[in-house]
Amino acid sequence: MSDPILRLSGITKAYNAGKPREVQVLQGIDLSLDAGEVVALVAPSGAGKSTLLHIAGLLDTPDGGTVQITGEDMTGQSDRRRTRMRRADVGFIYQFHHLLPEFSALENIVLPQLANGVGRGEADARARDLLDKVGISARADHRPAALSGGEQQRVAFCRALANAPKLLLADEPTGNLDPATSDQVFGALLDLVRATGLSALIATHNLELAGRMDRQIRLEAGRLVPL
Repeated sequence: MSDPILRLSGITKAYNAGKPREVQVLQGIDLSLDAGEVVALVAPSGAGKSTLLHIAGLLDTPDGGTVQITGEDMTGQSDRRRTRMRRADVGFIYQFHHLLPEFSALENIVLPQLANGVGRGEADARARDLLDKVGISARADHRPAALSGGEQQRVAFCRALANAPKLLLADEPTGNLDPATSDQVFGALLDLVRATGLSALIATHNLELAGRMDRQIRLEAGRLVPL
């Protein structure tokens, strides 16, 4: 049996650690994601879901516990090694698209590939294929300001998958959209995830969207519980 794509073991995290006003955010988090599994992380604002995602994606370090990605223990690894792992195997999507405004939709997806050593022709072809998968290939040459909110977020999805990661982490990826657009865009994200076969941990407060995933967990009082 292969290792999980993501394994969190005993993750703890506190802010103002050791001080009188210490806030314990995560208290012994254990979580595994298998290859191709899409898991919903449900939590109210301020519960620590962004902190958990940042730790899972090596953007933050826990106070205790271990983080394994594709079977490799990243605990205590150098910043350089963590950066290489993020660049190769982890994709991020946030509530706001954070696209580079001076570049087209296509270029926003090409650039992270070029930074990862991919040739321009190959990067361009992959970017066009991803845009086609989310139904906006006709908007490839438009800059973000000329795109609708839903289109901007679809481009952000494609950018997160540009380097063919094994793990996708998404923090309220449709939370900035109206309900109708959110439903359509989330469907595009799920289709893209399924088509590429990667594992995904998607934070959402929308129980209807959460129900469309393989499994649902809730972050409650610093611990994960089944939903």
